[in-house]
Amino acid sequence: MTTESAPAPRAAQATAVRRAASAIRPPRSGQEDSPAPRASGEVARRRAPAALMICDALALGLAVALVAPGSWPPVVVLLQAAVQLLLHTYRGLYRSGLSPSALAELPAMAGLAAVQWYVVAEAVSVHDPRLTAGWVALGCAAGVQILASCGARALVHRARLWSAARHPQSTLVVGDGPLAARVVAVLQDHPRYGMRPVGRIVGAGADPDEGVDPPAGEAPLPVLASAQDAGRAVVQNCVRHAVFTVPPEHVSDGEELFALFARHGCRVWLITDQGTVARCRTVPRPDHVWGFAAYALHAGPARPVAHRVKRGMDAVLAALALVAASPVLAACALAVRVCDGPGVIFRQERIGESGRPFVLLKFRTLRPADEHESATRWNVSADGRMSRAGKLLRRTSLDELPQLWNVVRGDMSLVGPRPERPYFVQQFSRMHPGYRMRHRMPVGITGLAQVHGLRGDTSIEDRARFDNRYIETWSLWQDLCVLARTAGSVFRLGGS
Repeated sequence: MTTESAPAPRAAQATAVRRAASAIRPPRSGQEDSPAPRASGEVARRRAPAALMICDALALGLAVALVAPGSWPPVVVLLQAAVQLLLHTYRGLYRSGLSPSALAELPAMAGLAAVQWYVVAEAVSVHDPRLTAGWVALGCAAGVQILASCGARALVHRARLWSAARHPQSTLVVGDGPLAARVVAVLQDHPRYGMRPVGRIVGAGADPDEGVDPPAGEAPLPVLASAQDAGRAVVQNCVRHAVFTVPPEHVSDGEELFALFARHGCRVWLITDQGTVARCRTVPRPDHVWGFAAYALHAGPARPVAHRVKRGMDAVLAALALVAASPVLAACALAVRVCDGPGVIFRQERIGESGRPFVLLKFRTLRPADEHESATRWNVSADGRMSRAGKLLRRTSLDELPQLWNVVRGDMSLVGPRPERPYFVQQFSRMHPGYRMRHRMPVGITGLAQVHGLRGDTSIEDRARFDNRYIETWSLWQDLCVLARTAGSVFRLGGS
């Protein structure tokens, strides 16, 4: 453990004027890190999943009315609609893509329609054999539903592409060289993808003029050379998309830029013609932009429903644990007060998900000499200034119990990479390329690295490897396994 502390179309681009990064004006509000306002057309795009759900519901209703037995009660139809919604959501059929296609969705919809009709028909026949439907009727119902749903979805997708072409959103392209120039040209030539490049980020040390010659009659884009310039440009231009042409970990300041875009709510893409990508942050199947592979990058695994379940589980379990452990908390607080004096709880800045800082809570086990020692000293497990109460709390890991309140507040999760202080995050990120990637998920009280004994003075590279593996293979079952192993390690006095 660590030391404690006290505290668009081409025509639209023809007017672009090349300027250096220093020419980007600061945001009018003066707040460089404030969220960018919503661009025009974004609200319309957000309505697309709802429109697709309505299409599927209408297609199901049409199939029931034309083919399915008319004696089915309305509650059965509502049940089938709920099953359809769950299956389509799980399959990602309501996910917003760059190149939506009803024909590409047809195989998945056909399989799910067959499953839902069979399951509901079997359930109805068990409840009331008089309502049993034949195989021919079920097949016709599924066929009508698939055709109607695909036709309606095709209209919705076409309307989305038309809206995207009319209201493209500001986009920053990250990368230098010919590939980045080709991606910029494609986005300018094909506004139906909804991206209008307003600047390029080449990174520190790169040659701004390398491989960025614009097509005939096209003015070059502004060039940004640092994450600070990018932050100002995001706010000033209402940037809603960020496009990497190589994985973020292969770009100078790439992880810092990725965290910046995540904080501002930008959709982050990896658009490349290379076969090797950072799959640890991508959706299973890529989209495409005029033949270029397009991967949606996420601050965490692309399973929003499962992550909401994780968050709900964290909040409930942490609240119950706080209530159940209240006598232990009171005893620990009393021991710290008697042995170390006032100041039972200490607060320390740590780095959480997407690089956001938060205040971590722990029981005080040592009073550092000053804030500099608190911020930069790595381990104090053998410090002679620690009282008996402090040593016992650290050995049993009971000093971590106040972090349950951090979990309830949403600063942390029960399971995840352990948070570290800003000073060491900077140090370790320079030494180990994969360290910053630990911040793709919420940090935790315990984690996969900790249950493998990687605590205290152990390899940072090994910790980062275990943390990234946890993120890449994350599941709710894995969280439960880590919690069970953590509970067992407490009885072995494995703290630091």
